[in-house]
Amino acid sequence: MLLFAGWKAPHRLVQTVFTLASGRSGTHFLYELIRRNAVDCAARHETYGWNPSMFGRPIYDCAVGASEPIRRLLARKQRCVAECGAGTYVETSHAFLKSWFELAPKFFPEMKLVHLIRDPLAVAKSEAYREGVIKKWHVPFCHYRGGDGERYFLWSLTGREPIFQSLTGMKLTRLQWYVVQWIEIENRARRFLERFEKEANCFTVESPRELNDGARVAELFDFLGLKSRHAEIVLAGRRNRGWRRLEIAAEDRLEFEEVVRAVPGEYREIFRGPPYAGMEWVELLR
Repeated sequence: MLLFAGWKAPHRLVQTVFTLASGRSGTHFLYELIRRNAVDCAARHETYGWNPSMFGRPIYDCAVGASEPIRRLLARKQRCVAECGAGTYVETSHAFLKSWFELAPKFFPEMKLVHLIRDPLAVAKSEAYREGVIKKWHVPFCHYRGGDGERYFLWSLTGREPIFQSLTGMKLTRLQWYVVQWIEIENRARRFLERFEKEANCFTVESPRELNDGARVAELFDFLGLKSRHAEIVLAGRRNRGWRRLEIAAEDRLEFEEVVRAVPGEYREIFRGPPYAGMEWVELLR
C-alpha cells in the first residue's frame, strides 16, 4: 500500500471517562487508583499545558454563557485525548462540572462518568482551608481576571452563578461559600445526567469510604471496562491530604446549618432522592 506524504494513520477509538465531583472529594486518589491498577489506560488528574485544564477563565466563561472560547479549548482537548496512545482516557479533574459539562457531549458523546460524593461539610472545610493556605503563602498563578476585570480564584466557581445571587443579602464565610458551591455542583451533576440521558453511563462512589473498598473499586473498573494489572485492586496511593488533619468544629456545623437553611429549597430538592438517600449526612441538607 502506498503512503502519501503527510498521511497519518487514523487514531484508534478511545473510551473516555470524566468525573462529576467537587474539589477535595477524592479525585486525586481516584486518579492514583486507576494509574496504579489499570492497563491500556491514560490516567490524568488535572491537565495543564497543551491539554487544557478547563480551570480559570473557562469557569468564568461558563458562568456568563460565553461558550465559543470553551468550544475552542475542548477541540484541543479532543485532539489530546485521541492522541493519548491508550484504549481508555480517564480524567479525574473536578473542572468538568465547573466549566465545560454542558458542551461535553458534543465532543465526547460516548463518555462514561464517575460521580464522587463526599460529605459536604468535610468538602467545604477542606476547600476553605486549602484556599486559606494558598493565599497566606501567596502562591503564584492562583488567580485570573474574568471578562469583567475582576479577580477570581483559579479552581472555584465565580459567585456570579444564580445560586450565589439568591444569597446576596447574606455575608458568607468562606466555609459557607464552599457549601453553596458543593450544592451547586451536585445540582449540575443531576441536571447533566438527566438532560443528556447519561444515568446508565455513570458509576456513583461515596468518598472516601468506597474508594478504600477494593471490591467496590473492582466494580468500578468492570463498569468502566478497565483491566487491572493485579489479581486484586491495589489501594496504595497518595490521597492528596491537606497540610493538617481535618477537624470539624462546632462552629463549622453551625455555619453549615445556617447557610443550608438559606439556600432556596429548589436547590435542596435533589437530596430527597438517589444517590444521596441513605448517606448519613443527607438529612442536614433537606
